Amino acid sequence: MVIEIAVIVTLLASGLGLSTPLLFAALGEKIAERAGVLNLGVEGMMIMGAFAGFMGAFITENIAVGFLFGILTGAVMAGLMAFLNVTLRTNQLVAGLAVWLLGLGLSAFLYRLAFGIGTAPRVEPLAAINIPGLSDIPFVGPVLFNHDPLVYIGWAMVPILYVIVFKTKIGLTLRTVGENPRQADTQGISVVRVRYYAVMIGGAMAGIAGAYLSLVLVGIFVEDMTGARGWIAIALVIFGRWHPIGIMGACVLFGMVDAMQFSLQAAGVQAPHQIMLMLPYIMAIAVMAFTYKRTTQPAGIGQAYTREEK
Repeated sequence: MVIEIAVIVTLLASGLGLSTPLLFAALGEKIAERAGVLNLGVEGMMIMGAFAGFMGAFITENIAVGFLFGILTGAVMAGLMAFLNVTLRTNQLVAGLAVWLLGLGLSAFLYRLAFGIGTAPRVEPLAAINIPGLSDIPFVGPVLFNHDPLVYIGWAMVPILYVIVFKTKIGLTLRTVGENPRQADTQGISVVRVRYYAVMIGGAMAGIAGAYLSLVLVGIFVEDMTGARGWIAIALVIFGRWHPIGIMGACVLFGMVDAMQFSLQAAGVQAPHQIMLMLPYIMAIAVMAFTYKRTTQPAGIGQAYTREEK
């Protein structure tokens, strides 16, 4: 019985940790989509954030600097995405795929340029912190109060983003641009500026998500280490119905499924490991299949906006 409880505690705690990069990426994607931009370049921004975060921490021996590098790199990649989508008004699907492939190839090229193909260098991963008093509570303590600081920052972002999007003038402006950009323009709102800000903030959050993978979960950079988490984050935005609380629930659920595959393998469940690795992605496909037609996306999403001459 004690062993079973320990397994459950480990599963839940691991699930919350694994949900953190998804939460940052999905919340950032939600901001971009609320402004009417379908950012399919999240995966590319995440992998570049993972690389830049690792390089920053490796060079300076400072995890905080590493995360700053990840944030800035994600924002720069998002700036490119915004330039293609908002300024040049290219097809958002094509632009997103281009940014994804650029991030995938550029991160691998720069990493090999810096370190070659030998033994991968490491950085000391960001450690979990024990919250005095709370982390000692049986069962609840290890599950909720024994994580790294980014987990708690991610949780705090949910109510903060909810208040900003639904209770402030900034949020109303964001939603107006995403629902009806022409109406926003007639009200004196700069659609271009709002979309640039939204996409770049979303890219910065994708950069945090990528840096979390290399600086917290593993302490190394591996080519394509994001493992399609950027694409999954996009699906989780839909599953969460573009609402911060719904998105958090979707990310936690997916994190639990992701953790379950490792727990099942560790428990010696007799099943091909490829099947175990497929579990999170099977869930993502199922989520898309059952929820896509039941959700209402921002009306202006994916649509380029051209201002009419007056």
